[in-house]
Amino acid sequence: MAEAAYEPRLKKFYDETVRPALVKEFNYENPMQVPRIDKIVLNMGVGEAVNDTKKVTTALGDLAKIAGQKPAVTRARKSIATFKVRDNMPIGGKVTLRRNRMYEFLDRLVTVALPRVRDFRGLNPKSFDGRGNYALGIKEHIIFPEINYDQIDQVWGMDVIVCTTARNDEEARALLKAFNFPFRQ
Repeated sequence: MAEAAYEPRLKKFYDETVRPALVKEFNYENPMQVPRIDKIVLNMGVGEAVNDTKKVTTALGDLAKIAGQKPAVTRARKSIATFKVRDNMPIGGKVTLRRNRMYEFLDRLVTVALPRVRDFRGLNPKSFDGRGNYALGIKEHIIFPEINYDQIDQVWGMDVIVCTTARNDEEARALLKAFNFPFRQ
């Protein structure tokens, strides 16, 4: 299916506003030097899966609603007797979002989900990895509008990793700030 007719709001915003601002700020000569968001990885680990494998299924269902695509099941690499984890046991899920779905998710994360976090004081500006990627943890997946609060039996946490093509943290921070990421001062 061709999705060429539809363009997410943030993609258009990046092309028209963010990109020229970054060129001006960092004096790029080549348009391919301008950093962009490459992908967003959502990861949900379900620690309670050792007792009940149905919990992984419900958590992956919620992750699919949030991401808009089917998550891949993550499995235990080796057995750990103290945690009652067996080799190859399903213990979570992950989704990699790219292109239009990535921009749609980013839009929902910044404008809808993060303002719904209880006692939210802003994102940690130090959560960059040195290569221009940003990671944040969400304690409750119920902040997303796709999740019906009345139909959930348990609240899960999740990791959101924003991978950019920036060469360093300074460029990545400028890129995410331009996308209105609410960094703490």
